[in-house]
Amino acid sequence: MSALVWTAVVSLAAWCWLLLCQGFFWRTDVRLPPMREPAEWPPVCVVVPARDEAAVLPDSLPSLLAQDYPGRAEVVLVDDGSTDGTGELARELARRHGGLPLTVASPGEPPAGWTGKLWAVRHGIGLARARGPEYLLLTDADIAHEPDSLRALVAAAHGGGFDVVSQMARLRVASLWERLVVPAFVYFFAQLYPFRRIGRKGARTAAAAGGCVLLRAGMAGRARIPDAIRHAVIDDVALARAVKGAGGHVWLGLADRVHSVRPYPRLHDLWRMVSRSAYAQLRHNPLLLMGTVVGLALVYLVPPAAVVAGAVTGDAGTAAVGAMAWAVMAGTYVPMLRYYRQPLWLAPLLPFTAFLYLLMTVDSAVQHYRGRGAAWKGRTYARPGALPDEG
Repeated sequence: MSALVWTAVVSLAAWCWLLLCQGFFWRTDVRLPPMREPAEWPPVCVVVPARDEAAVLPDSLPSLLAQDYPGRAEVVLVDDGSTDGTGELARELARRHGGLPLTVASPGEPPAGWTGKLWAVRHGIGLARARGPEYLLLTDADIAHEPDSLRALVAAAHGGGFDVVSQMARLRVASLWERLVVPAFVYFFAQLYPFRRIGRKGARTAAAAGGCVLLRAGMAGRARIPDAIRHAVIDDVALARAVKGAGGHVWLGLADRVHSVRPYPRLHDLWRMVSRSAYAQLRHNPLLLMGTVVGLALVYLVPPAAVVAGAVTGDAGTAAVGAMAWAVMAGTYVPMLRYYRQPLWLAPLLPFTAFLYLLMTVDSAVQHYRGRGAAWKGRTYARPGALPDEG
């Protein structure tokens, strides 16, 4: 057999392994477990780090203020050096909508070794501790919650004995590029961090979704959150690892009633979202980058290449093996497309989307070595522990 046939066979074998042995990552039925409500609802403080979020705050903050929570709850929004009036807009929204008490604070610029978001989270948790909450809900400023979201999160954590309950917010899917890239983003995340393994006690796999993390306050102290992860660009995964390292129990699943309102209408917007942290995910390691590029090519690009090459050369065996691998790939993507209510004809296009992610990852490495590093809202972090550059 030719080298291409053997490569296609390896790709098919990889897909059979992913289908059966990678925690059934492709299934989308890991949802917030229904739990019996506690007899006495514990106090909760919601911490919202926000930097230049005036565009999305009117669609997200009122949903937090309107939480139907039977116990004591309040919201602390930490204005992280915004220049667009985020803090004042938050106060105006609270005056207009009422609901849970809102405190708006500003921590000033982060010191060396801290990312801006985690410095804001640290300030918010410090203010929250004075209120004596049992749980902290860390949620991003672009995340909207249905009225029963906090209630369901606390019931799940309290009833299941979890130290972290996190939900992958349903991202916006409206533009053509969002349809192509966003469901695949969640699909790839679940492939790296299978949700079933995360929730299993004793399993090493650890991850959370930073937009919605309910954290037991006592565990935050034991795991030294956020000080222990102060330089992390991918803070949600780092938080989950720190909690598991401290003996905590973590749960992560897909959300039904938690949504991101941030739009990514252009490919450029999605490219920035992925490339700003992709190389940090690989720990800035060139060998891991090379392995990732080769792995993406082998798993996602070889099947369609084998089909095309087999059709052109008349090699039916090569085309058949490539088609089988491509079919398994597309089949594993169908549940995520259904979750996002997208047409199933997008499933065979997954190799194209994977190629985009390959390019984004390489671009992330290029930006790192050019000194730009991970960039977000005017700050760049060239390396762990580096002083942020203001741009």
